Amino acid sequence: MTPAVVLAVLVAAVTHACWNALAHRIPDKLVAFTLIAGGGLLIGVAVAPFAAFPAAGAWPYLAASAVVHVAYTLLLMTSFRLGDFGLAYPLARGTAPLVVTVLAAVFAHEVPDGRAAAGVGLSCAGLTGVALWGLRGRRPDWRAIGAALATGLSIAGYTVVDGLGVRASGSSLGYIAWLMAAQGLVVPALALYRWRGATLAEVRPYAGVGMLGAALSVLAYGLVLWAQTRADLAPVAALRESSIIVGAAIGAVFFRERFGAPRVVAAGLLVAGIGLMLHG
Repeated sequence: MTPAVVLAVLVAAVTHACWNALAHRIPDKLVAFTLIAGGGLLIGVAVAPFAAFPAAGAWPYLAASAVVHVAYTLLLMTSFRLGDFGLAYPLARGTAPLVVTVLAAVFAHEVPDGRAAAGVGLSCAGLTGVALWGLRGRRPDWRAIGAALATGLSIAGYTVVDGLGVRASGSSLGYIAWLMAAQGLVVPALALYRWRGATLAEVRPYAGVGMLGAALSVLAYGLVLWAQTRADLAPVAALRESSIIVGAAIGAVFFRERFGAPRVVAAGLLVAGIGLMLHG
């Protein structure tokens, strides 16, 4: 990967952790994701007229990605409701790179060499370690763990679908604009159905936080999509998940969740894995 791609993905990692933390901060997860999805919808509609229209070959991927993203959002809402941020976020993100590596080899014919594969494996070990440290001294909540793992599988699914789709689209900006517009309809529609006339009253107290989360979400994924047009999917996916270290730090500082020495070791594994991928 070039330095520009690495920088873009690292910025995406930080912004991704920040918008997830903002979503976790809002007590009612339906409120949180209504604002984030609805904000993404507004951004997508605003940007689409100024971006190149995606090529015809990208639209099947866009449709499939919108469906998977909705499933991801619902699973992430469940993960945040059931588990600590410091557990749900890294466990969900840490399972994705290995699955992306397999799917990219099958569908994109991107087979990593030995160093890159070892880097992905080390990174995943570090990412999982960040999550599992949060279980120390507690009985595992298997519902929370199951929801987080399912979220990770959905992340792997849309990562590969979007990696192929954005390459077929001819326009990273156009692809992200239409994707945000398509996927942003479902959760707000669900909220409108559930709250009916009380929708504005439900979302108003958190509108500022939610809109900031939406902007960060679009920026984070837009940078990742751009990077996927210039590098293989698996290394981009693994590097992107360095957001887990940021997420764990946010959990420790703002949500008073434990960090601890083992998470420092896990972060070291992640850095070593990234080094192998970048030099593989």
